[in-house]
Amino acid sequence: MDEADVAPSGGGSSHGNLCEQIAQLMDCKPLSEQEVRGLCEKAKEILMDESNVQPVNSPVTICGDIHGQFHDLAELFRIGGKCPDTNYLFMGDYVDRGYYSVETVTLLVALKVRYSQRITILRGNHESRQITQVYGFYDECLRKYGNANVWKTFTDLFDYFPLTALVESEIFCLHGGLSPSVENLDSIRNFDRVQEVPHDGPMCDLLWSDPDDRCGWGISPRGAGYTFGQDISEQFNHTNNLNLIARAHQLVMEGYNWAHDQKVVTIFSAPNYCYRCGNMASILEVDDCRGHTFIQFEPAPRRGEPDVTRRTPDYFL
Repeated sequence: MDEADVAPSGGGSSHGNLCEQIAQLMDCKPLSEQEVRGLCEKAKEILMDESNVQPVNSPVTICGDIHGQFHDLAELFRIGGKCPDTNYLFMGDYVDRGYYSVETVTLLVALKVRYSQRITILRGNHESRQITQVYGFYDECLRKYGNANVWKTFTDLFDYFPLTALVESEIFCLHGGLSPSVENLDSIRNFDRVQEVPHDGPMCDLLWSDPDDRCGWGISPRGAGYTFGQDISEQFNHTNNLNLIARAHQLVMEGYNWAHDQKVVTIFSAPNYCYRCGNMASILEVDDCRGHTFIQFEPAPRRGEPDVTRRTPDYFL
């Protein structure tokens, strides 16, 4: 049976309410605090059953950082296809920096609840309590709801997001990068992920590390995670029978960037990041035959963004 035809638990009326909520969110109108709480409770039930290395079938479209740029997410769906007509894998960083973190993350969670087999949402380093209190999501929740309840509801849910995904057993997808503490995928499967992102250790590394031109492991300028060279990624791919590591986490001006002899690719899906960086965005389509096609896109037309003072972009986050 097609997942698009399966109503979530709770029966037809619940299904109808969810479709109405998705339509409201597509108009960039936030849900009520009570609706957010109910939605996240349903999402938690779904995410609890997913693996730390969540298997994903092709065809699937792989996406990088969104960062609260709601209208650019709508542009992504316009170009890549609506969910559930297109299967999606998002690699984290839905909140912070942009003006519409609330609407962005609520929409993606609502789509996850409605079409659980059609969309995979991984955890990024910004899906944490500490980071969101610094880079915008916490303040946005206070501004839009008058209290921190919605922020707490979502950050509690973030603990349940899968850390990584594996497309057709050969494309390893995650937000950040590799860890010196992780040699194989089975060790990731054994993590207890239901916690705030630690300041160090393998779970932290998966969400914070970056590929580097230098060989071996290096100290990350981010203050968390590591840099890893081509020798590291080649060994990891060989050990785990992988063809490619797909990750997000870094601003790349063309929307995607190959590294390590095309064994690692960075995908960034927030065009004109922070509304000022001038970069393209991209998504990666993996077809039935596991062929790869990058689609680049520019920002959606500006629509009277609110006059909110934003911090100077930190390219490392």
